[in-house]
Amino acid sequence: MKQADHQSLNWTMEETFLQCLYFVSLLQCCSTNEARLTVSPSTSQFFKGESVSLICEDDSSAGWTLRRNTTRQQRTQCETDWGRRAASSCTISYMIIEDSGVYWCESRDGSTSNSITITVTEKLTTTTKPLIPPAPPPSPGLVSSFPLHRVVFFICVYVLVVILMLLVTLVLSERGRNKSKADVAVDFTDSDIKLSHQQQQ
Repeated sequence: MKQADHQSLNWTMEETFLQCLYFVSLLQCCSTNEARLTVSPSTSQFFKGESVSLICEDDSSAGWTLRRNTTRQQRTQCETDWGRRAASSCTISYMIIEDSGVYWCESRDGSTSNSITITVTEKLTTTTKPLIPPAPPPSPGLVSSFPLHRVVFFICVYVLVVILMLLVTLVLSERGRNKSKADVAVDFTDSDIKLSHQQQQ
């Protein structure tokens, strides 16, 4: 049997049991109702962890006691076994699943009020992952690590350095050529002087 079917079967059995408790409580009304049970907030369906106040409304001072029948215990009374009593009301500050049952007011002589069936269920929770917002687009100033005018400046400096190196290379090369021509001319002049001197002798 699947888990969902098993839970559905358990829920159906619990509802049937609570209905039986309700009819048993009705059978206890052997005399005319002298009090009226009200619930605040005005609902019979609660989630686990919520609070509820049950109030016995009665014009007389017969001394009513709030009782309940649950799947675990029968005819238990407020403050002695559950809840906190204040005058003619009883408050359950934190409800649990076991608080599901039939509630009614009962006087000292056995008279009972109307019965209210209260059901407590687990609060549904969703396990959705939090949505991560998309990252904002980068600002124009962060697209490049350097501003445009700095890039142009560095390019210009690089071009000037290259041009200067070429000029220096050309100048040095031209000086080398001129020096070689001067040395050759001096050599020729010395040779001519020697030859003419020998011929005169």
